[in-house]
Amino acid sequence: MEEAKTVSRYELGMIGLGVMGRNLLLNMADHRFPVAGYDRDPAKVEAFLKEGANHDVSGSSELPAFIALLKKPRAVMMLVPAGSAVDSVINELLPLMDPGDLIIDAGNSDYKDTDIREKALYAKGIWFMGMGVSGGEKGARYGPSIMPGGRPEAYERVRSILEASSAKVNGEPCVTHVGPGSAGHFVKMVHNGIEYALMQLISESYDLMKRGLGLGNRELERVYKDWNGKELSGYLMEITGDIFGRKDPETKKDLIDEIKGAAAQKGTGMWTSESAMELSVPTPTIDVAVAMRNLSVLGDERATASLNFPRPVSVYKGDSDEFVKKLKSAMYGSMLLIYSQGISLLSVASSHHGYGLDLEAIARIWRGGCIIRAAILEDIRTVYRRSPSLPNLLLDPVFSKIVFEHQENVRWVATESIKIGIPVSAFLSTLSYFDAYRSEWLPSNLIQAQRDFFGSHTYERTDRKGVFHTDWDES
Repeated sequence: MEEAKTVSRYELGMIGLGVMGRNLLLNMADHRFPVAGYDRDPAKVEAFLKEGANHDVSGSSELPAFIALLKKPRAVMMLVPAGSAVDSVINELLPLMDPGDLIIDAGNSDYKDTDIREKALYAKGIWFMGMGVSGGEKGARYGPSIMPGGRPEAYERVRSILEASSAKVNGEPCVTHVGPGSAGHFVKMVHNGIEYALMQLISESYDLMKRGLGLGNRELERVYKDWNGKELSGYLMEITGDIFGRKDPETKKDLIDEIKGAAAQKGTGMWTSESAMELSVPTPTIDVAVAMRNLSVLGDERATASLNFPRPVSVYKGDSDEFVKKLKSAMYGSMLLIYSQGISLLSVASSHHGYGLDLEAIARIWRGGCIIRAAILEDIRTVYRRSPSLPNLLLDPVFSKIVFEHQENVRWVATESIKIGIPVSAFLSTLSYFDAYRSEWLPSNLIQAQRDFFGSHTYERTDRKGVFHTDWDES
């Protein structure tokens, strides 16, 4: 397509034509929106134009030429790595943009950076929107879950494009304006924290069945595919079943056995834990999922430790089928508790940051397109439709009854795992969270006494109001 014939008429421009940016832009083109792409690498621009040849698309590897393609007021989306790369792109864009133009950051940026950028750009007359996008490369191409924040007026500028390009569940688009400022990136951050915890939980179930029960990959494939057909149904469970059926084209061996067991973390899980601690919201399973990824990369240290502590994993002596049945129940109960932790963080952040989050709407847009989509989310949506201001899912009588029905199997799996020596930090943390949350009394009075003893930090009493201090050295 000749650029000279298409100047200033493209409705949205994408900066960054890597896998995610290219696929999302092609998705928009599929829905008959004229779109343009930019990348410093001419080969990526050429690849995009070739793939989108049957659509109304254009592109350039020169930023001024790219900006000239866009209809005014312009809408520019970027999918570039979080951090300094985002600021670098913004600084390059600013001299080329006019008041009223819109910049959308669709990467996994730190929500605190998003707040700073939005305020600074708005002062210059430029609209800015932080937007979470989940679904990986396939989701981007055929329909992701989209979590835009920022000013409502900015969202309305691109609403039709986002709704058309998003995943659909029962005809409902998996996109909504989640809230002002950095709300979009905060919600996506928590989504990723939940994702960390769910992946850790599933990996522990794999370890239990592989080392604890001695199941082979064909058996594991059948188990996960069976689980995905029922209440555990979800994207992560679906791909787990597929993973165990994949062969390595080079070695012809099962690919899962050729992959090194070291999973680094890129930041969003850690940011979720940090934000939860800042807001005094307990999210122990997300926290431990981050810790276990960090532990997984210490391969040399773990190899030495395995020699220092030679206690081999014991094979479970009981009925394997019964174990798998109880493990499935424990998985379901633990997954419910993971979602409870993440959404309780959203509830507190909604008030603290002034986001005004609609938790029912967030559950709705997470049902399709995104990595943590699961059948569970329909039940969660029902809870928040019934009780919009509920601070924690465990306070809903229907939801809590479901959790209670599965908690004994979480205990059973945790106990058996300890006996055979397989680490199950996600299962243990969800169980401890559940037991602590349902306990009217906790031993924190001793902690307060200790703090007052060594640091005069004072304490409150159960029998009368006020703040007190004891001179503990007095006899």
